[in-house]
Amino acid sequence: MNKNIGVIGLGLIGGSIAKAIKKNTKHKVFGFDKNEKTLSDAAAIGAIDNVFDDDSFAQCEIIVIALYPEETKRFFKDSVDKFKRGTVVVDCAGVKEVICNELSKLATDKGVYFIGGHPMAGNEFSGFENSSAELFAGAPMVLCNESSANIVALKAAELLFLSIGFGSVNITTAKEHDKIIAFTSQLAHIVSNAYIKSDTAKNHTGLSAGSYQDLTRVAKLNEFMWTELFMDNKENLIMELDSLIIRLTEYNDALKNADVPAMEKLLADGRIAKERLG
Repeated sequence: MNKNIGVIGLGLIGGSIAKAIKKNTKHKVFGFDKNEKTLSDAAAIGAIDNVFDDDSFAQCEIIVIALYPEETKRFFKDSVDKFKRGTVVVDCAGVKEVICNELSKLATDKGVYFIGGHPMAGNEFSGFENSSAELFAGAPMVLCNESSANIVALKAAELLFLSIGFGSVNITTAKEHDKIIAFTSQLAHIVSNAYIKSDTAKNHTGLSAGSYQDLTRVAKLNEFMWTELFMDNKENLIMELDSLIIRLTEYNDALKNADVPAMEKLLADGRIAKERLG
């Protein structure tokens, strides 16, 4: 059954969602972005069918919010009385507790199904001009089963995301999401961003290969978005950083002490851990 889908925010993620919907389904997309050029560009290439306005709340069965966390909360609160009852609202911010904890009860009170979501895909670029209908091909989509999401709403969201190219939909809680994402995503961005600041990096040309490229790719980030994400998940992220610093100190001590057996054991332990995890 064809649906009307609202997409709020047409940057890298929202723009890619809109493009993927148009490429892979017959759903109609109502899109909005505060940047007028982005909005006109999206309309010009057919990434959206209509501009999302106040009348669109009554027309859309599913609304995807692809904004930063604070913008997501602000949009939902400002719009909560405009949603029709039964609307499925999915956000795509990179943290979940600060959003779900604040919006889930409000959604339930208004008869709206709010689902915290996180597309586990992206790249080091941003903006609609870098969005792609292929961005999510085979990627996992995370949905949070909180008080404002029911089985029917979760299934509707799951079917939408699978239909636009995601390889799987994983159901978890906002708390568990934020704990894991501090390690799998946020810590990696901080490490990459810190690593590239070495003075030696200025002389890497001709003396670097895949490992350098892999480790520095996400150093090129949007500092405003990532600062907000880090601060919203700071307890989990601090725990991961503290733990990493302890582990790095072990390698540093082995080098300073010229302790070959200690270094061999550290490296073997890391190799075995990777082999077990895949």
